[in-house]
Amino acid sequence: MIPQRFAPVLFGLILSGLMSLLVSGISTLHARGWSSGFVSVWAGAWLTAWAFAFPAVLVAAPLARRWVARLTSP
Repeated sequence: MIPQRFAPVLFGLILSGLMSLLVSGISTLHARGWSSGFVSVWAGAWLTAWAFAFPAVLVAAPLARRWVARLTSP
């Protein structure tokens, strides 16, 4: 098992992986259509997107939590 102290990083890794997979797939499908080589192009786009999404989630998540806390009532 992974120690609890790594939960925020693991959450960011999983969330950024899933979201970048979905968004890159939709973007690749929109740009290229369902054609030969789609999956390999999508995989390359996904890995590139994930490389940017993971650190972005790690930075953005605490900011988003603070904004949500300020916008919601106690």
